[in-house]
Amino acid sequence: MRAVAASAVILSAILPTLARAELSDETLLGPGLRSRPAYDGSASQHVELVPVIRYFGEPWFARSTQGVLEGGLRTELAPGLHAAAQLAYEAGRKTSESAFLTRLGAPSIGAGASLGAQLEWDHFFGPVPITLLLRGRQHLGTKRGAQADLRLSAGVFRSGRVSAGLFAQTIWANADSATSLYGVSAQQAAATGLPAFSAHSGLLSASVGALGSVELNREWVVVGSMDVRRLQGDAARSPWVDKPANHSVSMGLAHRF
Repeated sequence: MRAVAASAVILSAILPTLARAELSDETLLGPGLRSRPAYDGSASQHVELVPVIRYFGEPWFARSTQGVLEGGLRTELAPGLHAAAQLAYEAGRKTSESAFLTRLGAPSIGAGASLGAQLEWDHFFGPVPITLLLRGRQHLGTKRGAQADLRLSAGVFRSGRVSAGLFAQTIWANADSATSLYGVSAQQAAATGLPAFSAHSGLLSASVGALGSVELNREWVVVGSMDVRRLQGDAARSPWVDKPANHSVSMGLAHRF
């Protein structure tokens, strides 16, 4: 209950703070801080420095504002509809960040990169901006597999220098991806005493969140977001999972170009 209450306080504090970062075409660049779980499925939280990036050129793009640090080539197929080829950063899992994994003797998973493609549709329903983003990513690491995600964002408030929005996101993983993150191999089972566990393809996680921005002046804007994510299917039942529901909070100061 304390975690829920704390999350509500944090949410009320930042709700007026990343819609501009996700639901606009402005170029943003700056530093940020994020509190996130040690891994999806962990009860441990960690704070880290993160970049706030949003750039759409012709044809290059780069951004960190829609759940993935990504960049690549982008083209407009029709008004409001864009396709892109992307290179993305894929986070790993450090055993040292989780007391639960340390106690189990779980192996760490190194960070890496993925190649993929995406379709993004931006539209206004009256005064309400909507962004629908579909991405598919193939990890470049051996047997790290592929994931696909669908993200819907909507602006819900704007008054003067303050704007806010909501988003929902689902992530699917193939068997290689799910197993690399949440499976327990026979070798790992023998080393840790855990039962062997296979994770199959399917829905990996679902999340909802809030985002917003506050314009400090013509050049600087405070941006932030909060989301609650819950593992699904085999991932939620994995022996590596300490807590199937997690939350992340981020806030940054970005310069507008």
